[in-house]
Amino acid sequence: MNKIKITCDSTCDLTPELYARCKADVMPLEINLGGEFYRDSVDITAEKVFEYVSETGVLPKTAAISMASYQKLFAKYTNLGYDVIHINISSEFSACHQNAVIAASEFENVYVIDSRNLSSGSGHLVLAAAEMAEAGLEAPEIADKLNEIKEKLDVSFVLQTLEYLKKGGRCSSIAALGASILQLCPEIEVAEGTMRAKRKYRGKMKKTINDYVKGRLAGRDDLDTKRIFVTHSGVPAEIVEEVKATVANEYGFEEVIETRAGCTVSSHCGPECLGVLFFTK
Repeated sequence: MNKIKITCDSTCDLTPELYARCKADVMPLEINLGGEFYRDSVDITAEKVFEYVSETGVLPKTAAISMASYQKLFAKYTNLGYDVIHINISSEFSACHQNAVIAASEFENVYVIDSRNLSSGSGHLVLAAAEMAEAGLEAPEIADKLNEIKEKLDVSFVLQTLEYLKKGGRCSSIAALGASILQLCPEIEVAEGTMRAKRKYRGKMKKTINDYVKGRLAGRDDLDTKRIFVTHSGVPAEIVEEVKATVANEYGFEEVIETRAGCTVSSHCGPECLGVLFFTK
């Protein structure tokens, strides 16, 4: 049985400690700020992205990882005798998956997973893959199981501003203005590999986030309470801590993990966004 290496893209939005726990090799996407190029979460932070948008009024451009970079990554580990499980952001959001699939076609033992997701939704699959590898499953079986369980991911987030979606062409100026005047914060859900609007919450940040968490979790009997991510793009610590306590104490999640959204995800959702991300049964 070959050794297994987990690789993924920086859009998984895990912490350095979690990547180390999974022994995962992370490929950063590229962020272009006014012609200056940075590696996502390596030599630029989300705060820098927010500062740039505030100063210029322009969203940064993000670039998919090239096929050549994937080839180099896969060759590095297959040459050392590894089977590779690679996890990508949804193919609906980026060309990363397509490039990885083309690169993997040159290898017999590289398995590329389209997470059909983003942020720590994809991160859930990284942790699951590492746990399966640790349990002794072989790479083809891990790939099959990841493609099965990714359909059970429940991924959403609540926005505090529509300005970033407006600048990215995903929301009209009129809708953004109306939401601002009415203090409406939309919930965005990831389903079938794409994003769609769900509920709208009204009020200040703390209220809308607490209402969103309750709206997402209350009254459900299909929660897999093994693990939940609370992922955000710069929400105040006291609000995040309250959310973490709520999902643990009121909804019974055993492992509650806080992560920060990286530059790629933050450039689309904007500051002060928060999501709860978990598996269903």
